[in-house]
Amino acid sequence: MADAVEKSDQINVETAEQERLRYLEFVHAAAIHAVLCVARMYICAKDSAGPLKPGVQSVEDTVKTVVGPVYDKYHGVPFELLKFVDRKVDESVQKVERRVPSVVKNASATAKTAAGEVHRSGLVGSAAGLARSVYAHYEPAAKGLYARYEPAAKEIYAKYEPAAEQAAASAWRSLNRLPLVPRVAQVVVPTAAQISEKYNKAVCSSAEKGYAVSAYLPLVPTKRIARVFAGETPAAMAH
Repeated sequence: MADAVEKSDQINVETAEQERLRYLEFVHAAAIHAVLCVARMYICAKDSAGPLKPGVQSVEDTVKTVVGPVYDKYHGVPFELLKFVDRKVDESVQKVERRVPSVVKNASATAKTAAGEVHRSGLVGSAAGLARSVYAHYEPAAKGLYARYEPAAKEIYAKYEPAAEQAAASAWRSLNRLPLVPRVAQVVVPTAAQISEKYNKAVCSSAEKGYAVSAYLPLVPTKRIARVFAGETPAAMAH
């Protein structure tokens, strides 16, 4: 008898798990909440109808008589449709999960753990600890990639830099012929130069303080940009 009850409870639990929406449960809950709100509003309106209340009741009875059978037949369809979409979402999530690299999964798990830690013990200390942990974990790989691709990047930069500067100077001279552009530039260019200078100082300051990440941050070539804005060509810059 006890075994039969236990099996029955297990079957009920499995059935409830199958019926439960895994991803779209909030949609179902929102729909139920909306229906309850509308029902409350309707009851309040009917109670406040005064002399019109018998007429409202008559219309309500007629609607129930006509719509009732249709509702009884199809009222479960929206939930079944929602359940179907929920299962499709579940299948897609499982497919994506199988193809996602383990590194990304580990990063996702780290993010979830960090979110929980921040929620429990506050933002500042947790964020600092997480930053140190992530930096210590990924710094060797970052340094390896940097050492591997830095020579090729420098070679490409040296090869295409003159052409890029020439194109920039030409484009700037063409823009200066348009009305209002020089006036706008007089306002925008100094601000951009000021922001670039602050960025360069911040990078240099972080490097002096021993932050290794500053080694991977490029400086903005403000002098070269100023020459381009002045209308000089790369050939003139070399002299």
